[in-house]
Amino acid sequence: MIVRCKSFFDEMTATFTYVVDDGPGTPCAIIDSVLNYDPKSGRTSTESADQIIAYIRHENLRVQWLLETHAHADHLSAAPYIRRAVGGKIAIGSAIQTVQGVFKKIFNLEPEFQLDGSQFDYLFEPDEVFHIGNIQAQAWHVPGHTPADMAYLVNKDTMFVGDTLFMPDVGSARCDFPGGSAPALYASARRILALPDQTRLMMCHDYPPGGREVRHETTVAQQRAHNIHLRDGISEQEFVNMRTTRDDTLAMPTLLLPSIQVNIRAGEFPPAESNGIHYLKIPINAL
Repeated sequence: MIVRCKSFFDEMTATFTYVVDDGPGTPCAIIDSVLNYDPKSGRTSTESADQIIAYIRHENLRVQWLLETHAHADHLSAAPYIRRAVGGKIAIGSAIQTVQGVFKKIFNLEPEFQLDGSQFDYLFEPDEVFHIGNIQAQAWHVPGHTPADMAYLVNKDTMFVGDTLFMPDVGSARCDFPGGSAPALYASARRILALPDQTRLMMCHDYPPGGREVRHETTVAQQRAHNIHLRDGISEQEFVNMRTTRDDTLAMPTLLLPSIQVNIRAGEFPPAESNGIHYLKIPINAL
């Protein structure tokens, strides 16, 4: 039976959040939650997360996991806020430690900031099998966009791909962040596309071209036939050349600096200073 999956779309960050469960009253996982953030004022709000919490309560679900596919550069995670409201363990891949090491230096974080992933409740090893209630899932390490990207294969028929693949008419994620690698992304994408043709692929983002409606779901077969960057027949070298050239033209994401500082802490803010206020740093000429 196909796993039940409810999607929520945050328009400002073009991000999909998913709730995965086995029906009302069962354990569930929440994947890639969003904390709303206004970069002009530095204020946060919880409209997107509150929709998730309301759905959880309406369906009488029991939150087991708050899964992150990676330390996002385009939105802040709402995982700690949701955990306080409805429970669950915040989890990410163990390679987050590499990302923490890179950005601790860039942001010159406090000496007490640990580089062991201990800010998260759980770290998945590559290909680790876990469960969402009675549903079997597997955590895939799919580096390329960042060194720590994960994808989650649920029930052997539904893959939450994070920032590896986008919809076929959008293509693939950028690879020019610290530790990113176009060859690694190509290998990760081809591994995903080796799954059975009917496997559902759930997007983390959609940036629809030409005015089409926003979509969150495609299949392996559709990606192999139509993905503009990674369809069958495109070689690794062709992809790397395209990705490198394209990445050179892209501006940094609007929320990269605040998002990374929060997300490498599992969604928590940096420690408050003596006046009780949390601050985010802006490194000058460092990126």
